[in-house]
Amino acid sequence: MSAENGTPDSTAGSPGAGTPGGPRPEPIRFFGTTWVDHSGGYTARRVGVAVGSLAAAAASCFVLRLAYQGFRIADVGSFVTVLMVVMFAVCSALAFRHTWESFTRRPDPARQASLRGLLAIGFVGSLLAYFFRSLTEAPGEGLHREEYETARARHDKRSSRRSGNPGKRRRP
Repeated sequence: MSAENGTPDSTAGSPGAGTPGGPRPEPIRFFGTTWVDHSGGYTARRVGVAVGSLAAAAASCFVLRLAYQGFRIADVGSFVTVLMVVMFAVCSALAFRHTWESFTRRPDPARQASLRGLLAIGFVGSLLAYFFRSLTEAPGEGLHREEYETARARHDKRSSRRSGNPGKRRRP
């Protein structure tokens, strides 16, 4: 919407994606609406997201290694050290699974809020899920494409039924 006069902004969404008054594609983080027609450097963005998420996961593993070495230096005992390693491994596995599933269906907001702490601890798993998904498509593209195509089909069906002015119809 234009801030000056409240009229719809014709530049929203990607060019050619959606008819005026029709549904607009939902932007994806780092990709905007380029996922609709794979334009605007889509492939370069996918490569950048893959490299970036893998680099962030590697840096995160390095930070976790420093934390592990801190436990070893502090000589807190093997039980605490093993407990920390198992905690990060389990939380990373659960975060990977949750993130991977969120690319194919919308997560429940209440469940998302309850898992916030687990996802924060298992951030390495989320980063790896993002990396693996970006090798095949923009993360979340399949879900967004399915929703967008459903909305387009519903809009096209609705607009084709109401084409023309019913008052000008010829009556036999």
